[in-house]
Amino acid sequence: MLVFGLDMPAYELKVNGSVRKVDVPADTPLLWVLRDALDLVGTKFGCGMSQCGACTVHLNGDAVRSCTTRVSAAVSGTIVTIEGLSPDGSHPLQRAWIKYDVPQCGYCQAGQIMTAAALLARNHKPTDTEIDEALTGNICRCGTYPRIRRAVREAAAAMRGEKLTDTGVDVTAGLASTTSCRQEEVRA
Repeated sequence: MLVFGLDMPAYELKVNGSVRKVDVPADTPLLWVLRDALDLVGTKFGCGMSQCGACTVHLNGDAVRSCTTRVSAAVSGTIVTIEGLSPDGSHPLQRAWIKYDVPQCGYCQAGQIMTAAALLARNHKPTDTEIDEALTGNICRCGTYPRIRRAVREAAAAMRGEKLTDTGVDVTAGLASTTSCRQEEVRA
């Protein structure tokens, strides 16, 4: 396709289990392909430099920053966004996020969840240090890191078919009940 004198190659991307065709320049960041061409807006723009993690998606099971991953680099891979992790919000991480009232502003949540999901796919019983290391590149402006860590531990236990038994820090003390607005942020 020729747009404004530029040759726009057609790419077929496997996104959330479906093959989708897009006509974009090869150097277009995957983030903008997902948001603008495919209307998958759960993946957020934060910094554009791979520094904040808001744009994290899975590419072949690995957590990658879509703001700096070119669409041409993702063509032969399998892409999963927050919308594809669990369309109904039933993934153990999404449930734990709601249980522990993790979202505040909600902006970083898709990236946090996708990074944590990649961690749990390869490490079924991460330590707090491993959780912290995996999520180091994900910035939460609201500072909900203790609740994030607790939610990751809870999800890991659920994925192993166990109940989280350690008491840890009471991250829910004094918090209002989860609102449907926050539940929608975790799904989107």
